[in-house]
Amino acid sequence: MQTQFSTGEIISLRKETRGCEHVIHLNNAGAGLMPDIVTNAVTDYIQLEATIGGYEAAALKAEDIRGFYTAAAALINARPSNIAFTSSATDAYTRALSSIPFVAGDVILTSNDDFISNQIQFLSLQKRFGIKIARVRNAPEGGVDLEDLERQLKALRPKLVSITHIPTNSGLVQPVEEIGDIVRQYDTWYLLDACQSIGQMPLDVTTLQCDFLSVTCRKFLRGPRGTGFLYVSDRALQAGLEPLFIDMRGAEWIEKDEYRQRADATRFEDWEFAYAQVLGTRYALEYCRQVGEGRIWQRVKSLAAHLRRELAEIPGVNVLDRGPELGGLVTFTMKGDDPVKLVDQFRQQKINVVPSYRGFAVIDFDEKQVQWALRASPHYYNTADELDEFISKVKQM
Repeated sequence: MQTQFSTGEIISLRKETRGCEHVIHLNNAGAGLMPDIVTNAVTDYIQLEATIGGYEAAALKAEDIRGFYTAAAALINARPSNIAFTSSATDAYTRALSSIPFVAGDVILTSNDDFISNQIQFLSLQKRFGIKIARVRNAPEGGVDLEDLERQLKALRPKLVSITHIPTNSGLVQPVEEIGDIVRQYDTWYLLDACQSIGQMPLDVTTLQCDFLSVTCRKFLRGPRGTGFLYVSDRALQAGLEPLFIDMRGAEWIEKDEYRQRADATRFEDWEFAYAQVLGTRYALEYCRQVGEGRIWQRVKSLAAHLRRELAEIPGVNVLDRGPELGGLVTFTMKGDDPVKLVDQFRQQKINVVPSYRGFAVIDFDEKQVQWALRASPHYYNTADELDEFISKVKQM
C-alpha cells in the first residue's frame, strides 16, 4: 500500500480543490477546503430542490442520501444503524450528553484539555441538576494521566467519562485507546469528542471502545459546514438511551400517552434535515477514505512538525503545543502583538489562520500563562512551499 503522497498526487488533489487557487489555507481545524465533488454535490442538490421541490428531491435521491450512513460507518468501523446525522459535533455531543440519566450527585469525569462547549454544558448541568464535575490530572509530559484516571474511576464511580481526543486550542493528542481500555473496566458511559481528530487520523470505534463518538464534518473531513454525526454503540442503544428532546424522527407516537423509540441511532436525529448537506457529507466521507486516513495522518503530522520546528527558531515566537503525541493543530504566540491584527495581516496576504483565546481553554492557557494564541492547522493538500511562505511572513512580522 502506498503511504507517501507523490508530487503529482498532491497537484491532482489541489486541482480538485478550487480554494487552493486562491488562498494558503491553514485553518483546517476550523473548516477545511471542500473538494469540488463535495461542493458540486451540494449545489446540484439545491438546484434539484429548486426545480422539483424539497420533499420530492429527497424522495428522488433517497438511495444516495442513505449512502451517508454507509460511508460514515465505514470510516469508523461501525454499522450504519449506529450512525445519526447531526448539524455539528456540538449538536452530536449535546444529544449524547442529554441521553445520560443524571440525578443529583452523579459525577462527570473529564480532562483538563476539554472543548469549551463541553465544559460549559457540564457547568450548566451542575447548576441545574446538581451533578458534580471531576477532572483527571495531566501527566508531566501532557495529556491524561492514566493512573489518575483509574484512581478516580475507582473512587468516584462517575456516571459519565468524557474526553476530547484533540482539543481545539492545542496539538495534543490524548491516548484514547489506553483510556478506552481503562474506562471499559468500569460501569460508566464513555463519550469521546472526535471533532478535531476525524478526517485527520484513522478512527476505529472497536478499539476506542466509546459509547458515543461525536463528530463534525467541516474540518479535516472537508465536508460542508452545518454537518456532523454521532456514533451510538449497541450497548447504549440496547440500554434505551435517547436524547432528551426526541422527536418524530426518533420515535413513533403510538398511544395518547406513549411513544416508541426507533431501534437504531436515528432516534438521535431530528425530522428536518438539510439534505444537500447530508449528500455533500457522504461525498466528503468517501473522498477521505479514497485518499486514505493512514496516509493523511502521516502527512498531517509531518507538515505540523515542520511548522513547529521552524516557528520555534524565530525570535519572539513561542510554540505552545506539548504532549507525547502531537497532531495537526499548531499553536503559538508572537511577542507583543495583537492576535486580531496578526490574523488580519495574514488574511491580507491570502493566508488563513485563526486566533484562540483564554476563554476557549481556561485551564490549559492558565497553565501556559498566555491569554491568546494563533492556530495554524495544515492538511494533506497543503504544500511545503505554502508552509515556508507562511513561516517567512511570520519572520517578517
